[in-house]
Amino acid sequence: MPIDATLARIAEAVALHHGEGRRAAARERFAEIWADIGGERGDPLPVCVLAHSMADVQDDPRDELVWDLRALDAAGRITDEQVAAAGVPLSVAGLYPSLYLNLAECHRKLGDFDQARAYLQRARDTIGALGDDDYGRLIRDGLARVAEQLLR
Repeated sequence: MPIDATLARIAEAVALHHGEGRRAAARERFAEIWADIGGERGDPLPVCVLAHSMADVQDDPRDELVWDLRALDAAGRITDEQVAAAGVPLSVAGLYPSLYLNLAECHRKLGDFDQARAYLQRARDTIGALGDDDYGRLIRDGLARVAEQLLR
């Protein structure tokens, strides 16, 4: 299956979660796509995007962490050429701030504040890869929120 068709399927599942509030349905759809792409052995771009999205629909932060780590691992195997060919409007470097932000949030939820701070710093170190657009502001706002929560 072409990457862009897979990314479109992932986007539809994301819409189930974010647009319709149907977490369980999104989780089921992500699981179907995960099987179709060959899980962690699949093409790293859809693996990364799917794992990053699947993390958001987990009920247990330990499961969320597993998915976020899968996304981070897959990101390390993606090239800018793959991202461009799929029509993704970011470079590979632009994926990392969100990946690190989610890992910081997972570790915060799990009470591992040192790891949360370490990932928060990684996100801050890579935030320059994002523009001053809606997505960049979303991630920056998320960084500020997690930093505030770590101060409590």
